[in-house]
Amino acid sequence: MKIKIICVGKLKEKYFKDAIAEYQKRLSRFAKIELIQVADEQAPEKLSLAEQNQVKEIEGQRILAKIKSKEYVYVTAIKGKERSSEEFALELEKLGTYGHSDLTFVIGGSLGTSSAVNQRADDLLSFGKLTLPHQLMRVVLIEQIYRGFMINNGSPYHK
Repeated sequence: MKIKIICVGKLKEKYFKDAIAEYQKRLSRFAKIELIQVADEQAPEKLSLAEQNQVKEIEGQRILAKIKSKEYVYVTAIKGKERSSEEFALELEKLGTYGHSDLTFVIGGSLGTSSAVNQRADDLLSFGKLTLPHQLMRVVLIEQIYRGFMINNGSPYHK
């Protein structure tokens, strides 16, 4: 299985980089993991709704340029579908079984993702109603992907 994680913005914090590297290493026995960072659009703190949408559209174009047509795409979104770790693990297993061996996960920037990115998604994935920094979301996502593989392999990691 090939898993791509597309994120907006650079990861600067060493502790996040270290955590992601650890899970990448752990996941390497199950899947090829590729992390892609696209540039975030520089914008002032206070933006009108139209300006926010413009920023999301520009970032969205950068994201969509990294997605191939054959990839199954999850976009992280507060309004997406919540699932348990076991449900997520089962989805990963079924996707691999039924011919979706190229998975792409998208984490938008601080404003979220554009409507075009959300429309390209095969599924919107929510980790709850809490707002998390998109840098931390990278760690949470990759850990949950790893947890899914461990559940599917009957590992006690999940307990």
